[in-house]
Amino acid sequence: MMKSKADEEDYWNSSKFNAFTFDDADDEFSRLKESKKAVNSIGELIDEDDEEDLEKVSWSGEPVGSISWSVKEMASANQRTDREPAFPKISTQTPSLNKSQSGLSLSSLFKGKAKGGNLQSFSDILGDSSLRLYTPELRKPKSEYKDLVGDWSTEETVQRLQQGKAVSLEKFRSLQDKLLLLDLAVAAHDGNAITAVLIYLKRTLCKEVLFRELESRQTALRHFIHYLTETGEQRLLLELLRALGRTEEAALLQYKEYKNITDENKRRDFLKSSLSLPFAVEDMAHIQDHYTLLERQIIIEAADRKAEREGKVEVFQKFPRKASILNMPLITTLYYCCFYHYNEPEGTFSSPLNVRQTFKISEKQYFTTALAARAKLKAWMDVDALFSSRNWLGFTKKKSPLSFQRVVDILQKNSAPTHVLQEYVGLVNDAELRISLAQKHKCHDIVINTYRDMKDRLLLAEYRKKVERGSAEERKIDELLSNLQIRWKN
Repeated sequence: MMKSKADEEDYWNSSKFNAFTFDDADDEFSRLKESKKAVNSIGELIDEDDEEDLEKVSWSGEPVGSISWSVKEMASANQRTDREPAFPKISTQTPSLNKSQSGLSLSSLFKGKAKGGNLQSFSDILGDSSLRLYTPELRKPKSEYKDLVGDWSTEETVQRLQQGKAVSLEKFRSLQDKLLLLDLAVAAHDGNAITAVLIYLKRTLCKEVLFRELESRQTALRHFIHYLTETGEQRLLLELLRALGRTEEAALLQYKEYKNITDENKRRDFLKSSLSLPFAVEDMAHIQDHYTLLERQIIIEAADRKAEREGKVEVFQKFPRKASILNMPLITTLYYCCFYHYNEPEGTFSSPLNVRQTFKISEKQYFTTALAARAKLKAWMDVDALFSSRNWLGFTKKKSPLSFQRVVDILQKNSAPTHVLQEYVGLVNDAELRISLAQKHKCHDIVINTYRDMKDRLLLAEYRKKVERGSAEERKIDELLSNLQIRWKN
């Protein structure tokens, strides 16, 4: 069918194919020049000496520039970006481009032209960070697996364990071989080797057989108990101790589980149930005291929290509590009671005297704790009452289970005034120590009276230079030096 001239013009104008023009020849010629330029640029990557005799190949074994090589290398460059680059070495500072953003096509590798129309040489394309070449992951040499697959005897295996080399114990499957491994490790006196064999036995033997064999091997048993303790396998350790008949150790291990209980009421109930465990006599007393102390702390904490919230007790207003008393040690609880509940009757749970009586606290420990608590509160009348003691004639004198030097230290740490310190410094028996403490805490009267009792005129005159001019202490020293009734020794 013949088409009219109008139809032909409409066809050429609407088709996706362009009609032939002489300009096409020019375009093909320019493309040929660009392709030649791209091919010539390949020579820059090849040494001049080997240009004719050597064909450049990739790690895959295919000639560089082939179509299959180009496709594979572009795919590897876009997919394996997390591996170390091999050949060629490209700077990591160049920003990488995604495949969709790079503007490269398969034809651009050979024509040197990007999709955007910019000319680009083949060497530029290879230098692009999006086209990196990588070596394939190589298999490790068999020599590295030699330690694991070697046919070693039990003796050689233990020796290699001692040397820190990796060996496989899986080949030793019979009970006889496993126990021989353990005995050889024990004989070698190597803790690491013993532990390694024990871990293998723990994994491959039933508990009954393992416990039975360890019972006759005390060294290995101690290592195993220590290993279970360090790894926190409390349940297996508890089963082991019970199987060995070590019930007291098992009871103590079970008792220590209270540390994992955070709620004080649940902890108290746990301690109460622990009283039925087969503890030794001395341990049973400790568990009983622990339970009694926690029960008392719960009662005191509830009452004091309420009193502090209501604001009716003055001591809680002046000295707010910094922490809860729950789960505190016994001496800390006694200090707390001496601080907040010192004058309460002995029948109450929070009375210091009740705490002392219940837990059999020694006189010296009670005295030290009460002294520190009342000195902290600056309750000097209570401090004085602690030292008051009446003899059988009815006379009152100061008596202390502590040395008065220690008493002075406690008072000084709690910022006791000079007139309080002076009273107790004067009770120190040793004259030289008394003078040293008096000078340290500026108790001038103690120093003056001691030099007077020593009848040492020279030391007294020397000390006169250390007191303040015109003070009462200077006048007292002058009166003593001018007193003719004192028989000085110098």
